[in-house]
This record gives sequence, structure tokens and C-alpha cells, in this order.
Amino acid sequence: MSEHTSRAVRIHASGGPEQLVIDTVSVGDPGPGQVRIRHHAVGLNYIDVYQRSGLYPLPLPLALGVEGAGVIEAVGEGVTHLKVGDRAAYAANQPGSYCDVRVMPAMNLCVLPDGIDFETGAAMMLKGLTAQYLLKRCKPVEGLEAGDFVLFHAAAGGVGLIACQWAKALGLKLIATAGSDEKCKLALEHGASHAVNYRTEDFVARVKEITGGQGVKVVYDSVGKDTFEKSLDCLRPFGLLVSFGNASGPVPPFAPGILGAKGSLYLTRQTVFTHISSRERTQAMADDLFAVVSSGQVKIRIDQRFALTDVQSAHRSLEARATTGSTVLLP
Repeated sequence: MSEHTSRAVRIHASGGPEQLVIDTVSVGDPGPGQVRIRHHAVGLNYIDVYQRSGLYPLPLPLALGVEGAGVIEAVGEGVTHLKVGDRAAYAANQPGSYCDVRVMPAMNLCVLPDGIDFETGAAMMLKGLTAQYLLKRCKPVEGLEAGDFVLFHAAAGGVGLIACQWAKALGLKLIATAGSDEKCKLALEHGASHAVNYRTEDFVARVKEITGGQGVKVVYDSVGKDTFEKSLDCLRPFGLLVSFGNASGPVPPFAPGILGAKGSLYLTRQTVFTHISSRERTQAMADDLFAVVSSGQVKIRIDQRFALTDVQSAHRSLEARATTGSTVLLP
């Protein structure tokens, strides 16, 4: 049994960014179905904030991070899709990527194509797989076709900028919302058909105007509490609201009757981890993502880079909505 040590960002109590500390942990050899990976880059995501704050409570002490890219150092028994020396990237339900080296289940790791570097790999897996399932697997009951309008909130973020480009590649007319004129401009540059600054404009009125009073077939909403009610008002009859995050706080309880009154609407609460809960599905979704990135139709924009040791600053920037595109931590 070989023992390695690694720096790992952990919390010993829930709370603000000041709870993030760098611990030294020991890392052993991978067991059956596991690998040991040495990270070259680690992705930062809003779910990390939810886990740190206690909104998504997990046992403490907790090592944070659900996304990373690096080189496989050791492979456990039964792992056939990876070998020592492979470049690999992942999004995984089991947190712990904010570190130099970790042992983890091999299931969610995918070999990184040669044309995709480590920073891009770390920045694109969770957000790219999220955009993939949203656009490809969360379809309204009447289907999605080229020319259809969809609404995407927080469109200048990591998931949003990928979705803007991918939606354009699919022929969809994506209406983006963002919190500043600069962020709206960014969404338009990345393929959004229209952009609405929700701080200065009523996005419901703008959506009605853009769609000739029809409304959109789907709203993709990671904002939560602040946008929920108005998101429903943007949908055409039989439209679908896909809730996949709560950046402004969780949606409060509501009476299902409002879905009927607003046009027999559909509502779903999604998480990427249900979609990547099998090896086959993870690989199929990743193959789709790698193809669209390798073709150049989707470019992964990394606008912030922080040292692993500067993780508190990274979390503060994310929570202040001061970031655009993706953010990576560099061990």
C-alpha cells in the first residue's frame, strides 16, 4: 500500500468562504472500481457554494469540488476504460476535486480527447454535461425543433455560455437573461438570439414581445426563487419549466393549481447527477459534448483562474456574481 499526501480544500463547519481551509490528507491506492488521479485543473461550480453554505448538507469535514481534469496515476481492479497515464476529466457526485491528488470511483471519468487541454476539460465537464442534458434530454411535451424559442436565465455564466452556443448549433432561438448589459452582450456574442437585462427590463414583457405574444416552449432556470413565478409567465401553453439550480435561494412551496391556470404547464427539477449515474450514459453524454467542442461549435470560455490556495477569493467572486464563463482552480 503506497501512501501519498495531498493538499485538499475542506470545510469543518458550514458557512461563508472563510470556512474553506487547506488540509493535508493522505491518499492511498485505488480499490476495485476506483482510480487515483493527479489534477492539473479543477472546476468551480455553484453547487460547491451550496455544499459549503449547508444548503445541500453533507457530513463534515467535507472536501469540496465535483469537477476536475488530470492524469491517471493508478487504476484499481475491474476498471477497463482507463489506464495509467491517460488524460481524463470528470464531473462526479462525490465531492473532493479541490485537491492535488485523489482516489475516486472511475465511473464518471472519461478519457480527454487530445485536442482538449486540462483547463478546458476541468471547466467543461459539469457545465457541458448540464447543457447537454438540458438541451437534449429535457424536451417539452410538444418537442423542440429548429426555430423554436427557449429562455435561458443567467446565460452569461459557465452553463449559459455553453448553452447559447449549443442552442444556436441546434437551430434554436435562445433568449438570454443576465444581470448587466456587459453580460447580455457576452450572451449575444455566444449565439443567443436575444438578450434581456433583467435588472433594467421586465423579462416577461420582453419575451412576449420577442415571441409575438406566444411565449417560449421551455425555460431553463438555475436562479430559483427570484425568477420562478415570472418564468412560468413566459411559457406558452403546455410549456416546460426546467428548474436546475437556486442561485437566488430555493423556490418556496406553491400550489400545483397555478400550473393549470397558466396554461397546463409542466415543471421539472433536474440534477446532472441523475443523468450521469451510469458509466454508459456518462460516456454517451461526454462523447456528445467532446464532439461539439472539438468541432468548434461550442467554445469553452475560461474567464477566471485562481490558485488552489486562493479558493476563498474564488468563492467570493462567484457569489458576488462577478464572474462570467467558467472558473478554474489550479493546483
